[in-house]
Parts: sequence; structure tokens; C-alpha cells
Amino acid sequence: METHRAAGYEYFLAKHRLQTIPNWQKSFIGQSGTKNSVVEDGYLETIYPASYWPGDRTGDHLEFALKYDGINLATLCQIFEVVDIDDLCMWIQLKPTGRYARKIWFLYEFLTGKKLPLEDITQGNYVKLLEEERYYTASHGENVQRYRIVNNLLGTSEFCPVVRRTEKLANMEQNDFFHRCKEIVINYHPELLKRALNYLYTKETKSSFEIEHITPSASRTEKFIALLATAEKQDFCTKDLLINIQNTIVDQRFQNTDYRKVQNYVSETISPYLQKVHYICPKPEDLPILMEGLLATHHKLKQECVHPIIHASIISYGFVFLHPFEDGNGRIHRFLIHNILSRRGAVPKGIMFPVSAAILKNPTLYNRSLESYSTPLLQLIDYELDEIGHMTVSEETGTWYRYIDMTTQAEALYAFVMKTIEEELKEELDFLVNYDNAKRAMQDIVDMPDHRINLFIRLCLQNNGRLSAKKRESHFSFLTDEEVNLMQDTVRKGYQS
Repeated sequence: METHRAAGYEYFLAKHRLQTIPNWQKSFIGQSGTKNSVVEDGYLETIYPASYWPGDRTGDHLEFALKYDGINLATLCQIFEVVDIDDLCMWIQLKPTGRYARKIWFLYEFLTGKKLPLEDITQGNYVKLLEEERYYTASHGENVQRYRIVNNLLGTSEFCPVVRRTEKLANMEQNDFFHRCKEIVINYHPELLKRALNYLYTKETKSSFEIEHITPSASRTEKFIALLATAEKQDFCTKDLLINIQNTIVDQRFQNTDYRKVQNYVSETISPYLQKVHYICPKPEDLPILMEGLLATHHKLKQECVHPIIHASIISYGFVFLHPFEDGNGRIHRFLIHNILSRRGAVPKGIMFPVSAAILKNPTLYNRSLESYSTPLLQLIDYELDEIGHMTVSEETGTWYRYIDMTTQAEALYAFVMKTIEEELKEELDFLVNYDNAKRAMQDIVDMPDHRINLFIRLCLQNNGRLSAKKRESHFSFLTDEEVNLMQDTVRKGYQS
């Protein structure tokens, strides 16, 4: 039976028995001369020919990992904690101008904050840390003279996501969703678009609460609608403004004046004595620096003009993964999508994307975008729950939240935005057109006040195009049978598509 030797990241995980969030690819070296790849549990497992064996030294497998497995910052953090530093330094010195040697050297010092006993490089070209054809990168980057490396990572050492250029995201760049949105809205009268905006705010608000199975009061609904109306007016990615948002949208008893001070988690109650934990949030003592990193990354993405979908996915999902408040994190997460897309000019003026409506209709995709990170994370964290549900996390966990591969989340957000444009937005605009047509036709039958026409249409739509006998008796007893039948036909014809 053919045996396979672990290579790249898998080499270190096996040798040192490390636990980490799985990399998107696992690499092995076979004995044959062919390359073979299979997908196992959502991860790509690749077996390379025997000629690919990199060698037996630390640097050999680190170089293999960067070449074939990609840059996984969280895994590299774990590896750098256990490797033989002397062996690593000797390997780097053997390749003083090698691009991968310099990248590994930079990454070691960037991730650990420790300086290797190596002299600065004084000659040679600068090399970009991330290959632009494989990753989304900072467009300008920073020249770091010590290694002659261009640091084009998307974030900072406090919070640094990675997004790979997958086939799905390549399609995103080819499909100009902003242009597609303009193509749709140009077919509607400007006055109708103004009216539609109020409907879209309401739809987004109801959907965002419904995702969390919350039935808000009228005042909380109005506050969230008012918040959405400000999404294009200012950048809300500051600590003070995020706290203000949280105070606006939650019950006043759960308002925070700072980031949370308790260990938070997401769970469901299985029995009176048992909770099933789905997600463990960062320890409260880690939050200040993680949130500082998230906000710094936001400003970097804005300055570097990273694609708006990539920008919005990193910050909105990053926010909900950090879960900085005791309540309201999910709604703020979805609000930030609107805020960033609007501020980056990705949404035509006077329009908003009801993204939450698309999420609500596609819960499996949304849950997958969260669980692709939360499920493997749960396997890495040791915690205890006491009898009142108070959680204690015993060990250092900050690395897992600091360096996240957000490719899956970016793909999901792009899918939601496209569904929003092609389905939710057009559906809402067509609804208003149909309403106006039905209203005019109904006024030709009976010239009723607007509020009565609105009620007639709404009651018919709620009952498959017919006015129930009970509702007719309660609200429209003054209409003749012929008038009711004609008006019902008008509603059905107007909305039959």
C-alpha cells in the first residue's frame, strides 16, 4: 500500500502534534510520479509526486507551505512557537536573497514580535509578500528594508485577515455589480425610487431582526430604520460610533459603554441542564487590541481601495466574530455591510441593498459562512460552563481571532449582494409599480381614500388575491359584490407575475 508523507503545514502539524484551524489545502508527498487532488470535508487534499519532497529542514517545509499551501497566518503562528530557531536562521542564511527565505523571515518577526539574530539585507530587489494573482492585497504596500519585502497584507499585526483569489471571487470582479444595479434602477421613475427607499429600509430592518428570531417593538424598528438612513452619510467604524449604534438598537438595559467585560458565547438550550455551544467569542481582555486592529484594518482597506465586497466582508464578519458587545452584534454586523458599501460608492445614490432579506431567504449559505470559521474554532478552545452558564476560557486564544482566512465569507457576501440586486431590489421596485397600476385601476372602479385602497390590496395579497368574508364584513361592507369582484380581479392581474 502506498504511503504518503506529510509536507508543508501538515508536516509541522504531524511532527509537533499541533492543533489549528485547518488550512484550505493539505499537502502530502506520494511515491508515484503523478499529482492527485480530492476534496475531503470541504478541504482540498493534494498528493504530490515524490520529486516534490522539499527536504527535512524547517525552512524546507515552510517554503513548500508558502509555495503550495498558501499563507496561513494562524498556522504559521503555531509553527513558529515550536520550530528550532537556530535551524531556521541557518536555513535563511543559506538563501540570503531567496524570496521565500525573506518572506518566512518577515512573517516570523511580524507574527511573533521577536527579532531573529540576522543582519538586515542591504541589496537586491524588493519582493511582494503576497502574490497578487493568488490573494487580495494592499495595492501600495509598505517597503520593509530589513528583509527587502513589500508588506502588502490587508491588515496589521493586531488583526490581519487573508482572502484568496478563488474562481468565485474572480467572477465577482468580472461582474460589475454596481453597473448591474444601475441598469436595473434606470428603468424606474425617480419618484418611485424615492418611495422604494423607505420600503427597502423597512424590509432590511425586519429581515435583520428576523434573522435573530427577534420581534422588535415599533420604537426599536423605527430606530433601526433611522440608522440605515444614515449609512451613506458617515464612516461608523470608530469605537465611539459603534458604541452609539449598539446603544441605539438594543434594550437600554443591555447598552454598553465600552467593549464587553464578560466572556461571551453563542449557544442553544438543549435541556434545562444542558447548553450546546456554537461559538466562543474572544476573551474580553483580548478585545481592545483586536478591535483596534479591526478598525485600523478598515482604514487601511479604505486607503488601499481594496474591492468593496472584500472590504465589507472583512470588517462586517470580523466584527461579528469578535463580538465586542453583549447584545446587538449581528445587527451591527449587517449594518456595517451597508455602511461600507455605501461609503465606498458601491451602491447608487438613493438606493440600498436589502442584504438581510437575501440572507433570510438563504439561511444555509449564511450559516455556512459563519460555521466555516466557528466550527473548527470550537475544537481548539478549552472552556468550562458553571451552573448559571458563566463561561471560563483557560488558555491564550487571541491568535485564532487575529488571523482569519476570510475567503469563504467574501464569497458569501458577494453571493448575497448579487441575489439582493437581481431578486430583492427588483422585486421591491416591481411591487411598487404593480401597486401604482392596481391603485389607479381600482380608483376607476370605486374612488376610495388611499388608506382604504392600501388596506384592500394588502388584505387580498395576504389571502391569495381574494378578500375574505370576515375582512370584507369588517372593513368593506359598503362595497357591492360586483365592485369587490372587479377590485379583486384588478389586484390579481396586477400581481400575478
